Amino acid sequence: MSRSDDVLIVGAGQAAAQLACSLREAGHQGSITLVGDEPAPPYQRPPLSKGFLTGAADEDSLALRAPGYWQANGIDLLLGETVVEVDRGAGAGGRALTASGRELVFDRLVLATGAAPRRLDVPGAQADGVVVLRTLADAADLRRRLATARDVVVVGGGFVGLEVAATATVLGARVTVLEAGPRILGRAVSEATSRYLTDHHRATGIAVHTDVSVTEIVSAGAGRVVAVRTADREIPADLVLVGVGADPRCELAERLGLQVDDGIVVDEHLLASDGTTIAIGDCAVAVDPTPWADLDASAPCRVRLESVDHAVTQAASAVRTVLGEPSPHVSVPWFWSDQGTAKLQIVGLRRPGDRATVRPAGPGRLVVGFHRAGRLVAAEVVGSPADFMALRTLLGAGHPVPADVFADGDVVLRQLAKDARQGSISAC
Repeated sequence: MSRSDDVLIVGAGQAAAQLACSLREAGHQGSITLVGDEPAPPYQRPPLSKGFLTGAADEDSLALRAPGYWQANGIDLLLGETVVEVDRGAGAGGRALTASGRELVFDRLVLATGAAPRRLDVPGAQADGVVVLRTLADAADLRRRLATARDVVVVGGGFVGLEVAATATVLGARVTVLEAGPRILGRAVSEATSRYLTDHHRATGIAVHTDVSVTEIVSAGAGRVVAVRTADREIPADLVLVGVGADPRCELAERLGLQVDDGIVVDEHLLASDGTTIAIGDCAVAVDPTPWADLDASAPCRVRLESVDHAVTQAASAVRTVLGEPSPHVSVPWFWSDQGTAKLQIVGLRRPGDRATVRPAGPGRLVVGFHRAGRLVAAEVVGSPADFMALRTLLGAGHPVPADVFADGDVVLRQLAKDARQGSISAC
């Protein structure tokens, strides 16, 4: 591809915005167009479940770039628009049609369509006061409702649900979390971290119930939610947040005939199955990007990650692909979740079968490491940013940090990381 090619990016979230900005910074001369179905310019999503709800953050502070940035850098934002059809020509180019009838010609197509929140499929799920949180508009509605809500039920013990639960508690609401699985964050973190966060939330006054499924949303005559019903109880609620995960938005990819499997399947260069379309961000499912992904003999593990770091690193790899200088996407992903006063930070990717080791830590802290084939591949940290930064450094440097070293409370991780940066310890 040429640096003068016209690039069309469908989506205007973190990954899309980062790709557009990075392309310009890399000297790309062709047109760059972002098509987003929301009316707001690209913004940060993480604060929507925390600072935005409390008023500590506003719409202006969420913006990923200053208002004049996009025009000054020749990046066209088409907001409140949806691409409904793509006609591919020879090679990577083609034409796209928006819902309003606008035609867009491109040389390179990038899908950064994100994900959509799942909804409850139970009687009463459409009642007034049953909400989801994904967009800025969702957050504005939730903030308005939290101003008067007294009984809040959060359906789903995932990251978004727990962050909102903690925020609602700070705002003075009585909060109940209902998780269908045996523990909160069951697919995302280890049993040790799940148990620690459960105890933390209960200590702040949040009622956390697991192995509980919602059977009905009860509403008053005017259609306003008044309770959530399970198999054995009815919980008062004037606000219900549904946080049961999100599904990748693959409708356009499917119409293009691309391979889809819990996301748009891409290779190590972020190319979809047609060999020309790029897919990045929450909609893309890719080979595990960690340097140690092939430590075991199993088939390559594919992952779909929803995080700021992953969006940024994928965008950096996509830039190289667009510019005709592809290199495999390799990174050590990291993620954070602020749940009230509990700050969870995760680095690396663990898999079933990895050995979990809890490192000695002081009160209010938890550090869990995961080893595969004798080397550290991931860690979960609560309440200890210094340990997290040290572990990020060690994993980034490729240091194995054997399990016995990790478990030794006399070993100072920050010193180990400093030695790794200075090259005085060998990498694996």
